Amino acid sequence: MSQQVYFGYGKAPVGLALDKLNRHGIIAGATGTGKTVTLKVIAEQLSLAGVPVFLSDIKGDLASITEPGSSQEVAERLKETNYDNFETRTFPIELWDALGENGIPIRVTVSEMGPILLARLLGLNDTQTSILNVVFSVADDEGLLLIDLMDLRAMLNYVGEQAKELKDIYGSISKASIGVILRSIKVLEDQGGDVFFAEPSLDIKDFIKTNDEGLGMINILDAVSLYQTPFLYATVLLALLSELYETLPEVGDLDKPKLVFFFDEAHVLFNNAPTVLIEKIELVVRLIRSKGVSVFFVTQNPTDIPDKVSSQLANRIQHGLRAYTPKELKVVNAVADTFRQDVDSDIDLATTIQELATGEAVVSHLDAEGTPTIAEKVMVYPPMSKLSVIDSQVKLQVINHSTLLDKYSEAINRESAHEQLNNLIEEREQALIQEADPDTAKMEPTKEDTSQDRIKELEEKLAKQIKESKSSSRKSNRDTSMDRFTKNVMSQVGREVGRIVSRSILGMFKK
Repeated sequence: MSQQVYFGYGKAPVGLALDKLNRHGIIAGATGTGKTVTLKVIAEQLSLAGVPVFLSDIKGDLASITEPGSSQEVAERLKETNYDNFETRTFPIELWDALGENGIPIRVTVSEMGPILLARLLGLNDTQTSILNVVFSVADDEGLLLIDLMDLRAMLNYVGEQAKELKDIYGSISKASIGVILRSIKVLEDQGGDVFFAEPSLDIKDFIKTNDEGLGMINILDAVSLYQTPFLYATVLLALLSELYETLPEVGDLDKPKLVFFFDEAHVLFNNAPTVLIEKIELVVRLIRSKGVSVFFVTQNPTDIPDKVSSQLANRIQHGLRAYTPKELKVVNAVADTFRQDVDSDIDLATTIQELATGEAVVSHLDAEGTPTIAEKVMVYPPMSKLSVIDSQVKLQVINHSTLLDKYSEAINRESAHEQLNNLIEEREQALIQEADPDTAKMEPTKEDTSQDRIKELEEKLAKQIKESKSSSRKSNRDTSMDRFTKNVMSQVGREVGRIVSRSILGMFKK
C-alpha cells in the first residue's frame, strides 16, 4: 500500500497517496475559507515524508512554518479532527526572493526565459512577439549571449539596424515595434526585472534537498512585493516550473515525488493568456509528471484554470464558494460536477460547497488503483507550525545561515551580447582610426589635432575607407549579418572620430 500524507478528517483520516501525487492537484476556495492553512498542513506532511516542497508566500504568513505553533491556539480544531498524535514543531526552510530583498536571490537569464514567456511578461502583441522571436534567432545565429535586459536591449537595436538585411529571412521588422518593446523593457526594469534577469542563474536542483534529519526542504518564495506586479509574479513561477521540466531527467512513476510545486494565485497565470502560452503550460503540466514533479494549482475559483490544464489535476481539494447570483450559482454547479459523486447519496454537492465552514473542504483524490475517490466532506488538520507571520529575527537567521547564500548572493556580469557588440564596435573604431591616420592613433590628442582643417582631413580619409568597405561588401553575398552591421556602424564611427570626442557610439544600446 502506498504511503499517505494525511491532512484532514472526514469519516476517517484523509490523505493523499505519495505515489499518485504526480497526477497533480488543485486547492480552491474563496478568500478566508482556509486555503493557506491547507497548503501549510500538506507542506508539513510532505516534509515529514522526506519530500521537498516549493511555495510562494504572497501574504507573508507561510515562512512561519519554520517556527513551532501552539497547541492551545488549535485545541478546538484538534478535537474536531480527532488528531491524537499532534505535536508542535519546526520545519526546515530556504527563503528565496526574485527581487533579492528578503531571501536568497532567484535569477534566470533572458535566454532561459525564452521569447514566449518574455513576450507575455512584456505585454506584447503578435507582431511585437514575432520580432522578439527574430531577436532570439539572430542572437543564436551570431553566438551572442542573452543574459540580462541590457543584452536584450542591445540585440533589439542591432536587429533594428539590420532590418533591411534581415527582411529577406524574417520579413518586415518595424522600428516602431522595436521602440514599443524597448519601452516595455524599461517598465519591466522598474518593476525589478533588472534584478531577476541576471547570473548566477538558479540551479533548479537546489530546490530538491532534504536536511540532516531526512526532512524535505520547504522552499518559500517571498512574493509579498513581487505579487504587486502579477504578470511578473506569474512569469517567475512559470519560468521555474519550465526550468524543472527542461532540466530534470525522465524517471517515470516514483514511490514519492522529487518535488511538489504549489502555484499560488494561479488565476493570474491564465488572465488574458494567449493560446500559445496556455498550450505551453498544458504541455509542461502533462509531461512534468514523468520528471517526478507534482504540481498543485491554488486559486479562488477553479474555473479560472483552462479545461486542458484542469483535466490533469486529479487530486482536488475544494473549500467554500459563495454564490449570490445566477452566474455564481452556475459556477458552483460546474465545480460540483468535477467531483465523483455517490449516485445513491441524497447529498447535494453544490449546496455542500456553498455551506462549507472555514477549514472544511470537499475532497477527492486518487486511490491505490489510480481511480478518483467519491467526494467527501473533510475538516483540515491544524498546522504544527506557527500560524502568523514569521518573526523578523528568525527570518534573518534563516537567510544568513543558508548554505546557498555564498552561491547566489553576488550577481555576476560576464561578457554577453551587450559587451560582445561593444567590443566589436570598439575594435572596428580603432581599426578605422588606424587606417585613417596611423600616427595620430598612436599619440594623445592635442589642441592642434582638433583644428577644423584636421577634422576635415580625417573625415575625408574616413569617407574613402568607408566607400571602399561598402564597395567590397557589395561584391560578396556571403557576409554575415554581424559583418553588415559592422559596416553600417562605420559611418557613425567616422563622424565620431571626425569630431575627436570620446563619446561611445554604444549610446544607441542604452536607450
